[in-house]
Amino acid sequence: MKKASIISIGNEVLSGQTVDTNKSYLCRKLFSIGIPVVSSYTVGDQIDFIVRVMNLAGSDADVVLLTGGLGPTDDDLTRQAFARFLGTELQLNDRLLQKIQDFFTSRDLQMPQSNKIQAYIPEGAGPLANNLGTAPGIMAQMAGKLLAALPGVPSEMKRMFEESVFPELKRLSTGQAVVVRKLKCFGTGESNIAELLGPNMQRDRNPLINCTVEYGVITLHIIATADDKDKARRMAQQDETLLTQILGELVYGTGEQTLAQVVGQKLAQQRKTIAVAESCTGGTLAKLLTDVPGASRYFTRGWVTYDNTAKTTELGVPDDLIQAYGAVSPQVADAMAKGAREKASADIAIAITGIAGPTGGSIEKPVGLVYISLTSDNQCESRRFIFSHGRDFIRFRAAQTALNILRLKL
Repeated sequence: MKKASIISIGNEVLSGQTVDTNKSYLCRKLFSIGIPVVSSYTVGDQIDFIVRVMNLAGSDADVVLLTGGLGPTDDDLTRQAFARFLGTELQLNDRLLQKIQDFFTSRDLQMPQSNKIQAYIPEGAGPLANNLGTAPGIMAQMAGKLLAALPGVPSEMKRMFEESVFPELKRLSTGQAVVVRKLKCFGTGESNIAELLGPNMQRDRNPLINCTVEYGVITLHIIATADDKDKARRMAQQDETLLTQILGELVYGTGEQTLAQVVGQKLAQQRKTIAVAESCTGGTLAKLLTDVPGASRYFTRGWVTYDNTAKTTELGVPDDLIQAYGAVSPQVADAMAKGAREKASADIAIAITGIAGPTGGSIEKPVGLVYISLTSDNQCESRRFIFSHGRDFIRFRAAQTALNILRLKL
């Protein structure tokens, strides 16, 4: 199977001043034709460093793609490093020079002398046309490996890749296919998922199961490799069925589905309406629900009752209840949910109250303590959680957890 490695070049990428979107784009495009990216490197504008990582990338993969460092300034050194890696010298390409000059002439500009360097290509390599800018790319083959250098400007890089590199890579990838399916899970930790799946997560297995986590959502990537697309699809589908059987209700969706989308579908199918009452989450739950197109079919209204007076005046939470148990308590969470359901005349209501931090916690009620209450059919149930990490994480994780409670209820 052909494999790829990507090298991102530029001090501005290393310093964090420029976000490397080129790498993620190339990874997706390569994966779409069955060429997995097995390594990536980020290196500064130094010839020795670039050559060193080109050697490393070449030992990892059959395809090496470089982005950045093809400009006209003194810190653009990719072409020089490319030549040194090939063991050749840079040569002036008169046709490229004329094209660069024409680029400036068509804009009624004088070409700066510094742009002449962009017409130099390593001996034995071929230029790649840049139809959006002045920096041509470079492509060469060495020891059975394909190497290509692309501009760092995303629009120029994508255009050049699509026109000049991608067709060649498609030819190289004939006879291999990779299919990825995703399972979305919520309600347990990554380590527990691994225990439940056991040998199904072994690294030498095909399909390979990878796991990523974000705000409590665990995404299982089922990566099936075969000699044709149909076979890879069948392998991935079989594993999706197997994993779903093992994990049961922990699986809430597939692909790019969100909890809010799944919950919205269930509410619409069951023709039920919902209202929300939020304190520490500040409207996050309402936003997640209404981010879904068509949410007006089931979402009626929401309250952000951040202080105690709002809880009392807006939702009818008894003041003596707050005084007795505190705003962060199961009793107040239940009262908020009941008040929201009654005032909205909704089938279901969810309330969230807690301490998002970073201050306001105590030994009895630490930062991260959250109560979530759900009421429906004259039944009300609250649950206690303690979430870790920072304020934003606590708020978002609490809202996601509320959605999951509702999913399981539905």
